[in-house]
Amino acid sequence: MNYRIEISPLPQWRDARGEGVKKQVEKFFGYPVEKVWSRDVYTVSASLTEPEVRKVASLLYNPVLQGWRSGAAKSENFQPLPECQFLVVVGFKPGVTDNVGRSARSAVGDIVGRKLREDEHVFSSTEYLFYGPKLTRAEAETIGSKLLANELIQSVLVMSGEEAAGGIPLNLPLVSGQGGGQVREYDLEVSDEGLMELSRKGTLALSLDEMKAIQNYFRNAKNRESYGLGRNPTDVELEVLAQTWSEHCKHKIFSAKIDYENLETGEKEEIVSCYKTFIQKSTKEIAKEVDWLVSVFKDNAGVIDFNDKLDLVYKVETHNSPSALDPYGGAMTGIVGVNRDPLGTGQGADLLINVWGYCLGSPFTKEADVPEGLLHPRRLRDGVHKGVIDGGNQSGIPYGNGWEYFDPRYIGKPLVYCGTVGTLPKTVHGVPGASKTIEPGDLIVMGGGRIGKDGIHGATFSSEELHKDSPVQAVQIGDPITQKKLGDFIREARDRGLYRFITDNGAGGLSSSVGEMAELCNGCRMDLALAPVKYAGLQPWEILVSEAQERMSFAVPPEKIEEFKALAKERDVEVSVLGEFTDDGKFHMQYNGKTVACLDIEFMHDGLPRMALTAKWKAPKFDEPDLSKRDVAADLAKMMGRLNICSDEYKARQYDHEVKGLSVIKPFVGKCRDVASDATVTMIEPLSKEGVILSAAILPRYSDIDTYHMAASCLDLGVRRVIAVGGKLDKVAGLDNFCWPDPVQSEKTPDGEYKLAQLVRANQALYDYTKKFRVPLISGKDSMKNDSTRGGRKISIPPSLLFSAIAKMDDVTKSVSLDAKQAGDLVYVIGVTKPELGGSEYYAMLDATGNNVPKVDAEQAVRTYHAVSEATGAELVNSLQSPALGGLAVAFAKVAMAGRLGLEIDLAKVPAEGCSDLEVLFSESNSRFVATVAPEHKAAFEAALAGIPFAEVGKVIAEPELILAGRSGKYTVTLDALLKEYKGTLDQI
Repeated sequence: MNYRIEISPLPQWRDARGEGVKKQVEKFFGYPVEKVWSRDVYTVSASLTEPEVRKVASLLYNPVLQGWRSGAAKSENFQPLPECQFLVVVGFKPGVTDNVGRSARSAVGDIVGRKLREDEHVFSSTEYLFYGPKLTRAEAETIGSKLLANELIQSVLVMSGEEAAGGIPLNLPLVSGQGGGQVREYDLEVSDEGLMELSRKGTLALSLDEMKAIQNYFRNAKNRESYGLGRNPTDVELEVLAQTWSEHCKHKIFSAKIDYENLETGEKEEIVSCYKTFIQKSTKEIAKEVDWLVSVFKDNAGVIDFNDKLDLVYKVETHNSPSALDPYGGAMTGIVGVNRDPLGTGQGADLLINVWGYCLGSPFTKEADVPEGLLHPRRLRDGVHKGVIDGGNQSGIPYGNGWEYFDPRYIGKPLVYCGTVGTLPKTVHGVPGASKTIEPGDLIVMGGGRIGKDGIHGATFSSEELHKDSPVQAVQIGDPITQKKLGDFIREARDRGLYRFITDNGAGGLSSSVGEMAELCNGCRMDLALAPVKYAGLQPWEILVSEAQERMSFAVPPEKIEEFKALAKERDVEVSVLGEFTDDGKFHMQYNGKTVACLDIEFMHDGLPRMALTAKWKAPKFDEPDLSKRDVAADLAKMMGRLNICSDEYKARQYDHEVKGLSVIKPFVGKCRDVASDATVTMIEPLSKEGVILSAAILPRYSDIDTYHMAASCLDLGVRRVIAVGGKLDKVAGLDNFCWPDPVQSEKTPDGEYKLAQLVRANQALYDYTKKFRVPLISGKDSMKNDSTRGGRKISIPPSLLFSAIAKMDDVTKSVSLDAKQAGDLVYVIGVTKPELGGSEYYAMLDATGNNVPKVDAEQAVRTYHAVSEATGAELVNSLQSPALGGLAVAFAKVAMAGRLGLEIDLAKVPAEGCSDLEVLFSESNSRFVATVAPEHKAAFEAALAGIPFAEVGKVIAEPELILAGRSGKYTVTLDALLKEYKGTLDQI
């Protein structure tokens, strides 16, 4: 039987969701909508009695705010909503994860006292009732398809009020159970064109050299008949190789042999793997000088020492391509997916803090400027934020750092960064917490969510540009509730020592996790028919490569399996034994006992041909803008409202950063807690003095001039933000996340050699400056092919490097915030300002790029940071701020706004080299701070900074004004004007 349960708001109360939709319709489209009501609908397809349906409905609604009805039955308080002009119904398409429906299904089972059968389902949908006699059907359809739903994963039905009164169809997106278990073979003895056609049609994302390597392997493979296989590869084998060899998993460009030439100097260099030559090499060399690196570049996340009981675990990932197709689902899987990285590191970490950051097109982009097939940046932004909020907060993890960066080039493909910090016990059940092993005979066990079509070809799809044929099934939707139960189970199983090895099912699903585990012990045998699936009909290759979420893979000793399964049952976590690990050198997959794949582990992981690429560098030259007639005061006020400087508090406040009650320096600080902090400080546990500092830096516009100085500046900014909240340089670790446009020369990428040279130069800078700062890189990720050809227009992102920093703070009571604390305090500028406006936010405001990109003097920076840390450690500083975008002008403004106090500054006293007033204010030179110091600490503070460039430049005043006296005049801006610009741009957006 099928039942429709409708949960409606009571007309006497506000419907916040409906009002929100009305505002969005007005802002997005300007359509004549007078009122919007929304209601939730559950379609129950199960063998229930009428009394059971009424009981279910009565427990699904809030009797204070809502009423329900199902057929003729209804709650006593139910009041029908007035007939609308149009009804828009939004539900999920077949096979798409429906988290609300899944949770409701569990609830229905609890309510009726039995678990629902496999063929009994609950589906959720949302209905929007639109009122306004002038609204047309075409406008209602546009609202449905462009605002309320993503038609890749959701169905939209638009009905007139009259049609809806005659009956609304039930939401029954059932999936056919026919056709599962089929295996195809492919003949690779075809032409080169035939091989590439197979790669394209199958979304394998493999090059001709790679396809020919596979062709040659199967030509020479031996003993396949003993496994019941022919000479041709099965679809399972091809899909496994495509996933394992994808750019996403193998980082082929970072591993390539590159012939690099600097056309300006004539310098030539052969680089074999940027990763090994620069990033890994730097960390290995630094590891000889520091003793706090525990596990780097060999597990799901980086691990560093924290204290005698705990290690810190940190990983930041990107989820760009899925978020471009479905912002909500893509971003949610980004955050719940990166949660699993610390969970799968060592013996399994406890999750402490989430971080997020997004590179997006302007939410104020005109609709006509968005190529056909791409989502409007504002809708994309809304979906991304909601996805990470729902995924992170429902998992009970606070956010510790978040940011947004805007540039029109991110319209083609957004960058969605998600990260998680965890804590790992030093020892777990007698073994080091950061260790993991597998022995032949250990059982292959999968735990958590079931497998579906969502996420199929996710790894290979992410290795391509976004195009009109990008696969819909690559979109995943996470379920944070299932993952929370899985995480709690893992903690208990870990502490009981019930497994030897754990890892997450990320890109490539079981193919990736079990494939990597099998490499450690040199073999595995698994039956895919034993894997739990969301619905019948999945083919063996789909089961193997699906990236459906909330799943972990374990190596469980046979003698521990019964206890492992019993604990899982107690914690309502589904676990399945799929096979065992071997040492026969084979990746052996079966389906109902019949072999469907048998690959040599060595070929699977090491048979990939190394790419050979060419990189050529020549610095671009840009015009310098005329600055002679600028109004400095007006420019400063305008700068505070720019998207990359203004407050994003409206969105950020929707995240919970207090769920564990551990935050010290919060994401927003100051008298009114409304100015973004440079970095955050979080206690490691309640009432502990020990804490964790998190910061991040991204400067894509510097890449337009030189990615070498872009990368150096990112590292310097990330580190000085740690120093700015009271941290020290002696225990800072970094994470590098590269997001790059396609850097491979081809007909569609004629500037590939230049883009690859940009990548090389950024890597060179990371090596040079991590060594000089002695800041090791402990984890990272690269995402290539961040381009779009949708709508017949190619859009490439600017080369983007996110540098994330994590540091230990011994005493969080000595942390420092950026807000001015009291009138009469002295204002200091630490560090030298140079005329470095190239790539700056100020030049961007003038639609200019310039050439003098900020550079880093590492030796001077290191001396400065140690001196500043001495001052903060001695508690000589009342506030500290690290200038970045917008330079000293924005830094002064933020210090004043946060404290709701004025500043009086003499620009002539600022340590500077050949700068005009405007350059002193807006240059983004590195390694600088603005500090406020109580007069009684003046001598001690200046003594701490002996030998470092600094100057007393003014004082904090009670009057709410920023007064800047320069060589060319006096510039005054009120705090009200600054705050209006700073808080107004993204308010309610």
